[in-house]
Amino acid sequence: MARTVHLIAVSAISMGLLLAGKDPFTPAQRNYWAFQPVHRTQPPAVQNPSWIVNPIDGFIAAKLEAKGLQPSPQADRITLLRRVSFDLIGLPPTPQEVEQFVADRSPDAYEKVVDRLLASPRYGERWARHWLDLARYAESEGFKSDETRPNAWRYRDYVIQSFNANKPYDRFVKEQIAGDELWPNDPQARVATAFNRHYPDESNARNLMQRRQEILNDVTDTVGATFLAMTYGCARCHTHKFDPILHTDYYRLQAFFANTAADDEIPMISPQEMAEYRAKKDVWNFKTKPIRDQIASLLDEPRAKLLKEFVDKYPPEIQAVIAKPAAERTPFDWQMYAKAKPYLVVEDDAASKQLKGEKKAKYSGLQNELAQYASLNPGEAPIGIGMRDLGVKSPATRRLEVGAWDAPAEEVQPGFLSIIDASQPNISPLPGVESTGRRTALANWIASPTNPLTARVMVNRIWNYHFGQGIAPSPSDFGLMGGKPSHPELLDWLASEFVQSGWDMKKMHKLILLSNTYRQSSAASDLAIKQDSKDRLLWRFPRERLEGEVIRDAALAVSGLLNEKMGGPSVFPELPEGAGKPRGGWKVSAPDERNRRSVYIFVRRNARYPMLEAFDMPDTHESCGRRNQTITAPQAMALLNGKVSLEWAQAFAGRVLSEAGADPKAQVDDAYRLAYGRHPDGFEKDTVLTFFAKQKELVAERASAGEKLAMPARMPAGFDQAQAATLVDFCQMLLNSNEFVYRN
Repeated sequence: MARTVHLIAVSAISMGLLLAGKDPFTPAQRNYWAFQPVHRTQPPAVQNPSWIVNPIDGFIAAKLEAKGLQPSPQADRITLLRRVSFDLIGLPPTPQEVEQFVADRSPDAYEKVVDRLLASPRYGERWARHWLDLARYAESEGFKSDETRPNAWRYRDYVIQSFNANKPYDRFVKEQIAGDELWPNDPQARVATAFNRHYPDESNARNLMQRRQEILNDVTDTVGATFLAMTYGCARCHTHKFDPILHTDYYRLQAFFANTAADDEIPMISPQEMAEYRAKKDVWNFKTKPIRDQIASLLDEPRAKLLKEFVDKYPPEIQAVIAKPAAERTPFDWQMYAKAKPYLVVEDDAASKQLKGEKKAKYSGLQNELAQYASLNPGEAPIGIGMRDLGVKSPATRRLEVGAWDAPAEEVQPGFLSIIDASQPNISPLPGVESTGRRTALANWIASPTNPLTARVMVNRIWNYHFGQGIAPSPSDFGLMGGKPSHPELLDWLASEFVQSGWDMKKMHKLILLSNTYRQSSAASDLAIKQDSKDRLLWRFPRERLEGEVIRDAALAVSGLLNEKMGGPSVFPELPEGAGKPRGGWKVSAPDERNRRSVYIFVRRNARYPMLEAFDMPDTHESCGRRNQTITAPQAMALLNGKVSLEWAQAFAGRVLSEAGADPKAQVDDAYRLAYGRHPDGFEKDTVLTFFAKQKELVAERASAGEKLAMPARMPAGFDQAQAATLVDFCQMLLNSNEFVYRN
């Protein structure tokens, strides 16, 4: 209690200073590195300039030399090719790609590989997954009911397409914050606003004021963390304990979104296509009107009854808003009405369940009559989901005492982070758009080249995904508790380069990937480990386990099962035995569809796909700037004992048989090339051949005891079953090995 009172007092003092025109921040806060303008400096001179291929290496080498350390030798070609392939497209290189790169001795051989991978449509699928973690992307509501959100997948496709098109990052930012205001006639820009629509929502909650506030809190926290790497959420209840984020700053940022609501009916077709669709729908409506009128008359009574039961569960003040004439509703009333509106429509199916006897029979007959006109019905037009303002006037935003929704204090206006820009934003309604224009002002400020955070944050994220650690250690927290950058001058140089390039993300990738820093091996050094055990100075390339999505996709690719179809509704792979069915159902997709890339797997908040969850897929109730990296028994069980992983091994073995034939030595060589991109050495080949001989005897014994053996897919007729089953065991071992699941 004493601590709460103290924090409230600190918040009040800070706000009082601000209102009095006095600086509420200390000199140390003012001078903090993250809030300084980006300052571009050239890399310092080093003793070994021959190692420098671009400025990145200069900054890295200078720090290493200061500690008496040397960079590691360059990684061998196969290791480097696998590394950059996993980084950029999330798939291993094919044996043909390995052979081509190893044989290409031209000076730009590696650069050509980088260019090829950046141009691949697989690049967008790989890098979209990183962004979807930040956007807490999911296709269900979360909380108790966790209902499905239809069409949420369109945002996922938007992100993939944006990365593949190399959309400038400043445009990418603006679309997700205010695409509906800035480009109202572009369906993709409107769908981009689903970045904020991915909030979890308790649909059963009847306190709509609290529910709206929780959504606004989520949006505020996510925008602050993703684009600015500021832990705004810590200032929800009081002025931030460690960082210069005022209590009012939290609600100033929130005020930009005060008039937003879900927009779940964004047309995804052109005006001409929409006109054609409506013309077809009009024909169906005209032909079926007599039947539909009878159905409506039959359902009027049960529909009214169900609607009354639903509305009666709301508090009196919400019932009053619902009953108000539209012209009398205030902007805040419209917010409450918008939250209630989706549940004020009783579908025919729900109402028809109330019918009994003769009425039920009549309803069934009318449905049969309606079905005769099915060929005329164009169905539903394709739609997307996003966010929009409910009008040109916004409800007031008030600072909330200790963050409590029912403890409003003084009104606050939209505003930026005070320590960077305490001025009032220039906000005005946009011509031809029913919106406040608030989010446009925020989007332009965040995406400004002069904003000291935005470019730094994004280049640090790109660096983090390539090296497994950011230059600033916490990608979504540039505050005091996030840690200092290991190479602040390099971070600023990259941020400056990013803006000067036109916010070109692919150019930033290429700059990093062509550096000798990235091309180092992962070899250990006793001296370096003593000096820098966490490799913060990057004296070697950090070895890291692949994410669950990449492991699954790589296994599908190696086994020949990967379906490279892009986009569209999400897929439902087979669930492990005993996993049960997630709420809302899990209709397993057709065999080829379920083998699509992991980015297309349906994301249910309360029941993530088990294998991906075991490999640290984040909780989608909140933004994730950096995934955990754990090593646990369930991960081994998922790959070793799972039915699906066995099917991968069977398909892998079938592929080996079809390519290598019956010769065991050729099988070993082919399997290694497919799984690891390399040939086995003599010791490995002898070890595997010894395993073949011993395992074949054990498998034969199991078969004679009546055990059903796992056979390769596409096994040639007459092939020895014990030998075939042994090959499956070997292929499964390769898919479970460290070399397969780690990026070296």
